[in-house]
This record gives sequence, C-alpha cells and structure tokens, in this order.
Amino acid sequence: MEIAVVQIGNSKGIRLPKTILEQLNISDKLDMEVKNKQIVLKPLAEETPRKNWTQAFKRMHKNGDDALGYVQKSENFEWEW
Repeated sequence: MEIAVVQIGNSKGIRLPKTILEQLNISDKLDMEVKNKQIVLKPLAEETPRKNWTQAFKRMHKNGDDALGYVQKSENFEWEW
C-alpha cells in the first residue's frame, strides 16, 4: 500500500487508513523502531484498567487493610469540607 508523507510543522508524518487502525485496534499511540533501514510500527500493548487489582485486594485483605473504620450513624452529622 502506498501512502503519502505530509508536512506537519517542521516534521513529516503519514496518515494511517481507518481500516488499518480498526484492524490493529490502534487508538492514539504506536511503538516505532528502525530495523534494517526500515520503519516498523507496532500497536502498543493495551493497558488493562485496574490491572493487578485482584492481587492488591487480596494483599489488603490478608493485612486487614480492607476493614471499614468507624462510621457516623447520627442523622445530624454534616460533612466538613
């Protein structure tokens, strides 16, 4: 596939077709490297939201850090900001 290299300020860039972006699940960033005089673009590994939370919660439970403290039950209680 031939694509144009376009001027972007003092640099140059390329436009990636929507079908390629969707096929590779690319959103905002790519990994780029030069290998054997070629530019290689790779999708970044997706960061999973809440990654490793399960292990963190298990550690919290083991250490007793997941227990609720004192909770005000009075209806007259007002939060201070």
